[in-house]
Amino acid sequence: MEGTSYQRFPKIKIRVVKDDYMEFELRETDASIANALRRVMIAEVPTIAIDLVEIEVNSSVLNDEFIAHRLGLIPLISERAMAMRFSRDCDACDGDGQCEFCSVEFHLRAKCINDQTLEVASKDLISSDHTVIPVDYPDSATGEENKGIIIVKLRRGQELMLRAIARKGIGKDHAKWSPAATVTFMYEPEIYINEELMETLTLDQKKEFVDSCPTKVFAIDPLTDQVVVNDAEAYTYDEEVLKKAEAMGKPGLVEIHAKEDSFIFKVESTGAIKASQLVFNAIQVLKQKLDAVRLSADTVEADEQFGELGAHMRGG
Repeated sequence: MEGTSYQRFPKIKIRVVKDDYMEFELRETDASIANALRRVMIAEVPTIAIDLVEIEVNSSVLNDEFIAHRLGLIPLISERAMAMRFSRDCDACDGDGQCEFCSVEFHLRAKCINDQTLEVASKDLISSDHTVIPVDYPDSATGEENKGIIIVKLRRGQELMLRAIARKGIGKDHAKWSPAATVTFMYEPEIYINEELMETLTLDQKKEFVDSCPTKVFAIDPLTDQVVVNDAEAYTYDEEVLKKAEAMGKPGLVEIHAKEDSFIFKVESTGAIKASQLVFNAIQVLKQKLDAVRLSADTVEADEQFGELGAHMRGG
């Protein structure tokens, strides 16, 4: 409607930041922006992944296609992905996708020469760019570095030689390019306890009420025997406590509302890029998309204005 502004200024409050995990609050916006940000993180933030495999020798028990598929799913460190060109848009190699501006080359040569099984893993891939290498996952038990993701196991006399080309892409084209292992958001809940009504319950009834919540949102204060909110964000909107209050004949015992302008995000990265960089890149991509929509709308409006001006001139 003319004269009405829907412009909002979202704010982010960061809670937890690790290399592969980030938790933050997105406030003063609506579900459309929150979901757009989530979808961009999953499907439109670019990374680098193996896209072409040329196998020279393969005498392992796995066929060529199986090995190529496994190679494609190995996460590669993709800090420079935003600056790279898509192979289809690269003018340096005429879209061939095999130049330094749009691709990274890998080589793998492995042969088992003794009776001990040889594990060929992602760390055996030799990259033409030292900044684009397979993601390293430390051993969960010892914390020490390991050989990475196992590609194939070789027995005596078996050999694997190949060349692979990694290219920039997005998760919308193939899941191997998605930098996100998990991206979720939830409405921030607001929980109010009717203290007067709660006082009408016996201690056993209070315990029964608290236990009715499967995610332990409520607890009983051991000093005052009062029901308190233990962890509001653990609430899953299952309405179990509301149903329990109804069954006890105490409707209105608690009120639970979702803040429609506040969201809690949890982001897990595959390791291709850090979780914080994933969020930042997603905001940049979303901004570019919104700018494109704004430019398109301005162009249409300008065309309409020029069309009206031309009609007036012809009428004159």
